[in-house]
Amino acid sequence: MLFYILCTDKPDHHDLRAATRSDHLAYIEQLVAQGRLITAGPIPSQPSNDPTVPVEGSLIIAEFTNATEAQHWAENDPYARAGLFESVSIKPYRKVLP
Repeated sequence: MLFYILCTDKPDHHDLRAATRSDHLAYIEQLVAQGRLITAGPIPSQPSNDPTVPVEGSLIIAEFTNATEAQHWAENDPYARAGLFESVSIKPYRKVLP
């Protein structure tokens, strides 16, 4: 079943995000290798494709067996383990298109 994981960063934690980014991306790559990732990416603080615009969170949509597995995965994300997130919301997701 698909779940979305919506994470909101703590204010003024840009340095922590930058310091743990490579570990976070390696963690995401595990979902890619398993064919379970639908999409993942940062949430910019303003509408922009410019990578220098500050980020205020992350969105991941991936296949998990159940909500417990999604929660466990989210808790072990290097960003979460480093204390980056102010909040994390995990909900089921139904892909319709494409």
